[in-house]
This record gives sequence, structure tokens and C-alpha cells, in this order.
Amino acid sequence: MRTLADPDTPFAVVDVHKVRRNVERLATRAERLGVTLRPHVKTAKSLDVAALLHAGDRPCPVTVSTLAEAEAFADGGYRDITYAVGIDPHKLPRVVALLRRGVTLRVLLDSAEQAEAVAEASRRAGLRVPTQIEIDCDGHRGGLEPDAPGLPEIGGILHEAGCLDGVLTHAGESYFARTAAEQRLAAENERDSAVAAAERLRAAGLTVSTVSVGSTPTAHAAEDLTGVTELRAGNYVFFDLVMAGLGVCRVEDLALSVVVTVIGHRPEYGWILTDGGWMAMSRDRGTAAQAQDQGYGLVTDLAGNPIPGLVMTAASQEHGTLTARDGTRLPELPLGTRLRILPNHACATAAQHHGYHVVDGTRTTTAGAQVVQAFWSRVSGW
Repeated sequence: MRTLADPDTPFAVVDVHKVRRNVERLATRAERLGVTLRPHVKTAKSLDVAALLHAGDRPCPVTVSTLAEAEAFADGGYRDITYAVGIDPHKLPRVVALLRRGVTLRVLLDSAEQAEAVAEASRRAGLRVPTQIEIDCDGHRGGLEPDAPGLPEIGGILHEAGCLDGVLTHAGESYFARTAAEQRLAAENERDSAVAAAERLRAAGLTVSTVSVGSTPTAHAAEDLTGVTELRAGNYVFFDLVMAGLGVCRVEDLALSVVVTVIGHRPEYGWILTDGGWMAMSRDRGTAAQAQDQGYGLVTDLAGNPIPGLVMTAASQEHGTLTARDGTRLPELPLGTRLRILPNHACATAAQHHGYHVVDGTRTTTAGAQVVQAFWSRVSGW
């Protein structure tokens, strides 16, 4: 029997009990809102984690951020996949290969040039490449604004080739919506932008089947998704300190952590040193602009209990520096003490690891140790 005291540090840990709780929370909400939930698997990038999304039944629809994910999930039996990054025409042969395997793989675009490339690939392959037009609802990244003059033209190119599937938007600015009211407004704007774009296309005589919206903050804030067909979110399976800082979840909901070991002390500086630097945690400092800056992560003991006031405040490649917040006494943590760090950004931290040591925080040994039940690998690459 292996526990969290056994593997060499640093390593990533997933609490499966918390994942199940997080998954159930959003699934219940999507059902109440009357939309299909299409989880984004880019956070965990794990078939084992994804299996918790549908309780072992027929694989659910998923969203991916790379074609490597699409290919891995197709190998795992998933047949309804949306590739939610603007399509590079050079990658279309890989898309066509998945379509030939019987996978419904939707691609995303926001320009006439991309639409022409998709239409040509469809004609050459003799099959339909289902395509969604990306809508920019908040100036966050790519996409067309709902009233963009070029929207009907792009829709027409895809429609003529039999490729138009629908529209998709992502409220990226919702990650800066610091109150519940702001998150509700972001969700309303996300919905309204996608629905308005769909209606413009329909008014031009084009068929729009899918109206897709979603981000972790808006998915948990939306109260009315009239006109929307599906909801996407990804971070929610693990959650992180950014989401906790926004009030989308609680710190105790965070399912991902990194186990590190105390390797040194610099009492003259008020430092405790660990073997978990940015190669284990990532350089993400997503909470820096929030009301409570959490440095590179909050520190817990090996059982997952937060150590009051202790924060990972600096990181070099393989060293993490822990310090106490103002007014908090630095705890006595001898050399060799194992700790867990809760990350700012679950997606970025997970990407630093090959996979996850899986525990159930509700089950421990008689000595209180958490047993490693499994190791779940991740998909990597693009």
C-alpha cells in the first residue's frame, strides 16, 4: 500500500472525491438550465478524469484544445468532439482522418480564409467538416463580433460546402469578474452575443444547429440560457485559487495539488525551501491582481489541511520558497516534511506533470495517511 509519503517529490495529486463533487455540481446546473454540457478536457487532459464526467456510461460530448487531445479521446471511444481553437489549415488532414474514423470533430474559425480552406478540404475529402464560427463576446481573444459585417459571408462559404454547424463563444473576461453580479452579467452577455450571431446567420437563410457558450465562471453564474444549445467549461473539474478568489468555488473544493518536500531553511530571510519550483507549479500568478494574492500557491499539510498564513511566494526552476503572511509566525517544518501546494491555475500546473497520483480525501489509513489508489496519465503535445 502506497501513500502520499512514498513517491519522490514533487508530484501532482488529484482528490477523486472532490472531482466527483465538482462534476456533479455543474452537471446538475446544466440539467436545470436545459442545455447539453460539453466539458472541456484541456484542464485534466486525462481519459480517467473524463470517465468521471459520465459515470462510466456512453462517453459524453467533449471539448478539446489540441488535436493530440482529440486523437487520444477518439482512441478512448469519444465520438463527439469540438476542437475549440481556431483551425490552422495545415492541420486539416488530421481533422479529416478523425472524421473518416467516424468521429464528429467540429473545428472553429473566424475568417473567410479559414472558411475557404475548410470548404476545400471538405470537397477534396468528399465529406463534411463540421465547423463553428467563433464569436467574440468580450474582446478577449479571437472571434468576430456578433454584428461583424463579414459574419454572413463566412457563414455562406461554410453553408455552401455543407460545413456550417453553428457558433461558439467564450467569455474570457469573466475571469476578471470579481463579484457574483459581474459574473451573471458576463454570462448574460455571453449568451446574448452567441444568440445574436446565430440569429443573424439564420436571417441570411443559413442553418445554425449549435449555439455554444461557456467558461467556468459563467457556467456557474448563468441563470437563463434561452437560445443556447450547449454549455462548456473545463477548469471546474479541479478548480484552483483563481476560481476560489472569484468566489466560484471554495478553497476546500480544489481537487489538484502538488506534493513537495522541505529541503532547507533560511531563517534570516523567513524562508522555508522546498523541492517544488516553477517546473512543478508553473509560473502562473493568476491571483496577483485579485484582492488576495496567493503567490504561487497556498500551502497545506500532507493531509490537505491548510497551514495558516503559509504561502509559496517565490519560485526558481526546482526550488520553491515558502513565507508567512504579515503577522503570521513561520511554522516549524523540519527537513523532509512533505507538504501540498494548491495552485493558482489548475490547467498550467497540471501541464507540468505526466499524470496524477489519485487519492480519496475521505478515506485514510488508521494513521491518517491518504492512500494512493491509482496513477492517471495525461495527454501531452499538440
